[in-house]
Amino acid sequence: MTYQFSTRVPASDEDPVGNILKVAGSPDIISFAGGLPAPELFPVDALKKVTNEVYDESGRQALQYSAAIGDPALRTQIVKRMAKQGVNTAIDNVMISTGSQQSIDLTAKMFINPGDTVIVEKPTYLCALDVFRSYGAHIVGVEMDEDGMKMDDLEKAVAENPNTKFIYTIPNFQNPTGRTMSAERRRRMIQIADQYDIMILEDDPYGAIRFAGDDIAPIKFYDDQNRVIYLSTFSKILAPGLRLGWIVAETSLMKKFTLMKQSADVHSDNLTQHIVAKFMAEYDIEDHINKIKRVYRKRENVMMAAIEADFPKGVNYSHPEGGLFIWVEVPGNIDTQELFNTCIKHNVAFVPGEPFYPDAVTPGTFRLNFSNMSEEQIKTGIKRLGSAIKETISESVSEVSGN
Repeated sequence: MTYQFSTRVPASDEDPVGNILKVAGSPDIISFAGGLPAPELFPVDALKKVTNEVYDESGRQALQYSAAIGDPALRTQIVKRMAKQGVNTAIDNVMISTGSQQSIDLTAKMFINPGDTVIVEKPTYLCALDVFRSYGAHIVGVEMDEDGMKMDDLEKAVAENPNTKFIYTIPNFQNPTGRTMSAERRRRMIQIADQYDIMILEDDPYGAIRFAGDDIAPIKFYDDQNRVIYLSTFSKILAPGLRLGWIVAETSLMKKFTLMKQSADVHSDNLTQHIVAKFMAEYDIEDHINKIKRVYRKRENVMMAAIEADFPKGVNYSHPEGGLFIWVEVPGNIDTQELFNTCIKHNVAFVPGEPFYPDAVTPGTFRLNFSNMSEEQIKTGIKRLGSAIKETISESVSEVSGN
């Protein structure tokens, strides 16, 4: 049988990131590869309690079909959360999704025709790139610095691509770099989008996990023309296995999202929506988030101190004030896959930078996760990683000298 796949299906069955995570999953390896929250912080007992209450109080309703836009009680709780961020919205402007990944997919499906341009940070979230490519997008990457996407470069990219449908950005503790876009650049991004009449897709899974510095209002806060679609998720502030996220958009756009959602999966898990709404009604989720922030701050501090002590001089790395990730750039023309292979021999792992780039790859780049390992594992793992980097640099210099 010859299968006639659509153009959205990748021609190759290779899954390089999956293969990396599989290798990194060995019990002997300290893995900084996955973007995993700390499982010991999941509120298991509280979720167990409210789950039983949902079954007792509204079990039949929770187990029934529901509206595509989502449970009203949960959407009401999200309206309250958005207000704390300075974004005043209404229940009709909020839809529940099956995680942020579905939100990205629905937005791409709604807006992208083959050949349309999507502008992204360079590097950016690899699974978003996969989605945009699957719908035939022409992806243009814009360079970043420690304050996020460079606005002069963004305006140039928009001007050169008049068929741009939207800008995709992760402004807070970006995946993979951990960088945060400044308030000035957020305002400037809105000005550019207004000038060229394009949308902004603001993906904010990490914004609540700020453990240093001052909060910065979402890009959506500066939006007065309803061109920002805001996405977030419970994966990082509660538990990823719940698979619940949300979209905030203006009313007419939300009607389109609801139709797209209906055709995708009818609605997100209704029981889980009831459970999370009950949790948020009975518990202060900010107290729970504060516990997460305290633990992640300690782990990030330990990792930064270990990097300072054990990495060779000249290696650059980001200095996140929240989130889950640190981005590393090893100088010289280092083959990141070779570095990864060396690290595996040293029983430590990361995610190489290649999959995060929409176009030309910067060699010697990789992402580290600090949220999932204990402080002792971080110290040991970074020491191993530092040794592997030194070994790889030494071998690279030897090869150049030999030539």
